[in-house]
Amino acid sequence: MGRLEGKVAIVTGAGRGIGRATALALAKEGANVVVNDIDIEAALSVAQEIEALNCKALAIKADVSKSDEVEKIVAETLQSFGSIDILVNNAGKGQSVRAEEQTEEEWDSIIDTDLKGSFLCCRAVGKEMIKQNRGRIINIASVGAHCAVPGGSAYCAAKGGLVQLTKVLAIEWARYGINVNTVSPGFTLTPLTQPLEIVSPEMYQERISKIPLGWAARAEDQANAVLFLASPEADHVTGQELIVDGGVSAAHPAMPLQSMPWLQ
Repeated sequence: MGRLEGKVAIVTGAGRGIGRATALALAKEGANVVVNDIDIEAALSVAQEIEALNCKALAIKADVSKSDEVEKIVAETLQSFGSIDILVNNAGKGQSVRAEEQTEEEWDSIIDTDLKGSFLCCRAVGKEMIKQNRGRIINIASVGAHCAVPGGSAYCAAKGGLVQLTKVLAIEWARYGINVNTVSPGFTLTPLTQPLEIVSPEMYQERISKIPLGWAARAEDQANAVLFLASPEADHVTGQELIVDGGVSAAHPAMPLQSMPWLQ
């Protein structure tokens, strides 16, 4: 029996990348999973993979930046499964553009999905978790919440806000037995980032060279962090951020990894 046998999880942006890996990881531990994505074909494909693991799955097309569509996710989940035990806010988008060239529409689009969308999901699902006096919420942020990413003004602002939102909700909802935590990925190989190795091998190797462990994270590495926070092993963990970046954020930015001869 898996650690999450019979639990019901919602994973947003689960059609590919970290979201897909997370949905499958939860299913492998016995959870029934609601697969949300704006690309319904991708969501249906992941739902089929979950059902092949002998777990139930429900694919829902919805834009998390719109409150009525978030409410639809919750309503359809409750209709199909009767409860919600786990919410993973993974849906997000990013853009690389100089701040002075960022349009208001582009800014709003990223903030609406990455920050507002996560809040709307937390609010809608949180109301149900409060009723049942239990629940796990895991928000997917980024190391960009702490470190400046050139061209990522809206993205970094949204992810930084998401880390703080996590802490506020963890304190407000602790009395209801709801644990709220964050996973912040570093450079991770997903369908979005993998082409970098082919398009710009030099840039790819430069990114890898800055990772103390010496390799990029896989989507499954981020999913495993989510799985821990969703599991009974994390019963006493709330309001925390688990950074999965291979040690990048622990390194002194002014010290190249190869600068200490006694470490060779």
